[in-house]
Amino acid sequence: TVSLAKLTATGTKNSTTFLRGDNTFAAAGGGVVLQVVSATDTTERSTTSTSFVTASNGLSVNITPSSSSNKVYVIVSTATYNSTAAKSIYLTIYKGSTNLGNAQGLIRNLVQGSAAGSSSTCAILNSPNTTSQVTYQVYLKTDSGGTALLNANTPGTITAFEIAG
Repeated sequence: TVSLAKLTATGTKNSTTFLRGDNTFAAAGGGVVLQVVSATDTTERSTTSTSFVTASNGLSVNITPSSSSNKVYVIVSTATYNSTAAKSIYLTIYKGSTNLGNAQGLIRNLVQGSAAGSSSTCAILNSPNTTSQVTYQVYLKTDSGGTALLNANTPGTITAFEIAG
């Protein structure tokens, strides 16, 4: 055991710093969660659209990054259901008017056999590159002839975490 008095460490020792391998005290770097915003939607929403739509859902959050170099991690948890066999439900996350997934979204749930539902979770790490308010919202769609339900008998949640860059 070596006392701090015997170390030649530089920097300030306090509750927000750590002793690095180069013998200096420093603040923790990136990866620190700076803020968390969340929303819950308890209303069951439906769509027959084959293009991504909001279905007027409340799974939307606004977050204002404190630095343009920070990232935002967004996670969605909900229950989906399709009333038609062999039809899929697609979920994605939009940042403003930009789909953060691809044409098929971030997840696809294919209904096998008769109508069915399932828990659905998707997440993405985004670099908004701004210090202005950003809106993240869940969008969904279905295959032609299907009826996709969001928050099917279960509340859905969306949570955004600002992560220090």
